[in-house]
Amino acid sequence: VDTIEPHVLKIRTPSGFGSGFLCAYTEDKNICAIATAAHVVDDSYLWEKPIRIEHHSSGTSKLLRAHDRIIWFDADLDTAVILFFPKDEKDELPLPTKALPFISEEKRLKVGEELGWAGFPVVASQNLCFFTGRISCWLEKSRTYLVDGVAINGVSGGPAFHVTAKGMKIIGSVSAYLPNRSGSTPGLAMISDVDQYLDVIKTIKDWEEAKKRETPPSELKEKQEKKENNT
Repeated sequence: VDTIEPHVLKIRTPSGFGSGFLCAYTEDKNICAIATAAHVVDDSYLWEKPIRIEHHSSGTSKLLRAHDRIIWFDADLDTAVILFFPKDEKDELPLPTKALPFISEEKRLKVGEELGWAGFPVVASQNLCFFTGRISCWLEKSRTYLVDGVAINGVSGGPAFHVTAKGMKIIGSVSAYLPNRSGSTPGLAMISDVDQYLDVIKTIKDWEEAKKRETPPSELKEKQEKKENNT
């Protein structure tokens, strides 16, 4: 928890909040990428509402209006990446100079492996909380782990990680919680894969190029409506 805390952020929007974490920098460190869940920021993106990034361990924050940020979405995976300038004339977020390592591309953890995840649950929204559980299964079609553990509102977008003797690796982000509706026993947490985050790490270079790759609002809206109709 001490290792991961400086990397975790609270993502505030006019409609609520979620969690996120430092994902990557451009080579010159001028632009940083914050990973989160798509549903945490999709409304702010579609309606050009402000997003406030709060760095928990330093107590500092940065307000991002629509022109201050670029957001890439993978709506199917429920992941998003917020790109912005961490330093400017007004303020600076004292983020770590290097993001934590991710699990290797195309590598998956086995059923039974233990994970940890962290975020800001609504029941203790001022505190960074730690959770743990074991992988119940891997859903290949949706690129999602189901984990025997809890994911409370507010933790969405928080980092999920695996720790071994060799160190810590980010393996995904918190997406949702699937409750058991047919009894009193708990449900399962959903952890989205790192596919989109790894793509950002490989391709983020400069602001102009990143802007060209920003998810078109029409594409995001179409996927939202399709998901709502399926629900």
